[in-house]
Amino acid sequence: MRRTLSALASGLVVVTGAVACSASSGSSGSSPSGSSTTAAPPKEVNPAGDIPDDQVFVAWSPSGGGHMVKIPEGWSRQQAGKATVFSDKFNSVRIDRELVNTAPTVASVRSVDLPAVQRRAKNVRAGKVSTVQRNGGKAVLALYQADSATDPVTGKSVRQEVERYAFWKNGTQVVITLSGAVGADNVDPWRIVTDSFRWTP
Repeated sequence: MRRTLSALASGLVVVTGAVACSASSGSSGSSPSGSSTTAAPPKEVNPAGDIPDDQVFVAWSPSGGGHMVKIPEGWSRQQAGKATVFSDKFNSVRIDRELVNTAPTVASVRSVDLPAVQRRAKNVRAGKVSTVQRNGGKAVLALYQADSATDPVTGKSVRQEVERYAFWKNGTQVVITLSGAVGADNVDPWRIVTDSFRWTP
């Protein structure tokens, strides 16, 4: 009986050793000949404030007509006095329309419009003012930086880069103001918005 138990124990050691060797060989990490593993491409992550490349834009006109502009789909809309503002986080498109007898110029925007902006916005630092051409016509572009309004939930405010386009035709001025966090790459989306502007009946 003792010889039988000894033989069984010896056999168990041999089997266990064989299994261990097999497991060790299988976990060496080598791939079968001819096979390879390809990692999935990383998902695109947009920096804070960047408008995604796949953002859809939809046409918008005020109830009385007069002009049309494309704005990012899905952004919240609200009235700020006579202005209409579309926003998402700290990005916004603000559209103001008013009757103005004369067309804006670089000089008038510097001497009249930007001081008005400085009175209502926080920590404004004025930049370049120039005349630019868009698909819908000529506009006076003013660049500046300012602090955003404080978020009512988080209490945070961010530094923003602002592009202000003033279009004018036959006594009517439409100002499109585009705001986004400093450092955000929104050049292409903002170009889509401003190139989409059209005067309508």
